[in-house]
Amino acid sequence: MPSLGSMIMTSVPQLLTDPFLQLPTKTSVNVVWFTEFCGKKHFVTYGQHLQQTAIATTSKLTRTREDQDSRVGQQTSPGQIYQQPVTRDIWRHEATITGLVPGERVPYSVTSVREDEATASSEVFTLAPTPKPGTPLKILLTSDHQLKPMTAANLQKVVETVGRVDGVYFAGDLVNIPDRASEWFDDNRGNAFFPSLQGRAHYQMSQNGRTVTYTGGKIIQHAPMFTCIGNHEVMGRWGRVASLDGEFNDTFPRHEHITAKNHSFNTDTYEEIFTLPESQFGGNTYYAVSFGDIRLVSLYITNMWRTPKLDANVKGRYREASKDFAHPENWGYGQMIYEPIFAGSQQYNWLKAELNSQEFQQAKYKIVMFHHPPHTLGDNIVPAYTNPVQVIDRDNQGNITSIRYEYPQHDDYIIRDVIPLLAQANVQLVFYGHSHLWNRFISPSGMNFLETSNVGNSYGAAWQDRQREVPIGYQEEYTKIGDPNGLEPVIPTIAPLVDTNNQPLPYIASNEITVFSVFDTGTGKISSYRFDTSQPDSPVIKFDEFKITHD
Repeated sequence: MPSLGSMIMTSVPQLLTDPFLQLPTKTSVNVVWFTEFCGKKHFVTYGQHLQQTAIATTSKLTRTREDQDSRVGQQTSPGQIYQQPVTRDIWRHEATITGLVPGERVPYSVTSVREDEATASSEVFTLAPTPKPGTPLKILLTSDHQLKPMTAANLQKVVETVGRVDGVYFAGDLVNIPDRASEWFDDNRGNAFFPSLQGRAHYQMSQNGRTVTYTGGKIIQHAPMFTCIGNHEVMGRWGRVASLDGEFNDTFPRHEHITAKNHSFNTDTYEEIFTLPESQFGGNTYYAVSFGDIRLVSLYITNMWRTPKLDANVKGRYREASKDFAHPENWGYGQMIYEPIFAGSQQYNWLKAELNSQEFQQAKYKIVMFHHPPHTLGDNIVPAYTNPVQVIDRDNQGNITSIRYEYPQHDDYIIRDVIPLLAQANVQLVFYGHSHLWNRFISPSGMNFLETSNVGNSYGAAWQDRQREVPIGYQEEYTKIGDPNGLEPVIPTIAPLVDTNNQPLPYIASNEITVFSVFDTGTGKISSYRFDTSQPDSPVIKFDEFKITHD
């Protein structure tokens, strides 16, 4: 079976994505786009009359594939075309546009020339360098798209409600399986990552006998995006299992004997797709960047998600499957942490230095973004964010009878080590995702915590009669209701949803109502909006707003 990229060229070439903006500086910005042909020339034309040209460099993605669970091309059901992972050839093109002036937007378009001289060009969009401090900006705060059902509707309503945004902060979980190319580019359900953020989606939602098609929004063609790594940006061991889903779930800890990515885990596709700011030790996996009045710190705080179920043959967060007791190569090692963040670790020391830097200290707005929640009503906050402690029980003959994992609450690295650093540095906003809901919190010191990741497939909130699923009889007693780390959720300030007793709810966790949040640096206000997809003609409602103060 040939890969999609090796199939016979059509008469008219097409770009796989529109261009998008990356790595703005005071006088430049990078333009990136993708094709399924290597081509002989790729370039950006820009300027008021598109009179200037910048030649792009081209690289090939090394791990993108499709498999039996891909929804791509004519495959609409599992295994219809592909029975196993198959390489998909995709090329990335990137040009740096220089000589820009802060505050001035410049038209641009991209063109790719195929080997047979046929060309494909984009529409004309606009670009700009990093805004100067004092420039009022609108920043979209989003996360956990993962091709969820309301993503295209969510992003379409962003543009319809607030117009063009100036930047996107994305708190992880961009897709589901990062090496599955179609999830980024052209899933045939119409809601892949790039189409949704570029207004090229074609996702249909049916409600009450009526079908509505949502296209997403033309956002990242005009606005640079800054992302962080969530658990869905991490792939497991290469080629040990016969599906990309299985490979994604086959992560394995790194230690002195196992350091190679193919034998543990990797973020290669994520890192190859994006050009992000870099730090000395973390590369683009954690970094800091100034954008207008904001100093953004993006951290690599995420772990492997495993099921809380305790069935005998489950490789879960609290136990290994019984059938694997004698096969340690198949162990999951619980919810292993990918990049250390505990006090004294390399990332922690980098963070400490960044918080003490002149760039950070002088910023009007100090924002820290990572994926795993420090405070939430969602389920994914338990167990504690710490390295799993493996406990192996044996019978009198030395045979393994159980392999379980404990997560000591007092060793939660986010709460014990990271949050005190952020509070001391006067961080105004901690932004994160992972639990697929909207809720927010304020610490006693006045630090704001926001989770605004409700685009579908909500897992609910631990509130009132709805409890988290936590194990019985384990060493730690995890909180079943509310925030396990002790903060009370904030009731939305404008138009909260209400329960059956007409009492306001401090969250939105819905598979019909989608939420997005926008930070206006001119006013210092973060506004959250909701849209009921079950009522497609209903208005977008601003339901919460708060202001982050600065020294």
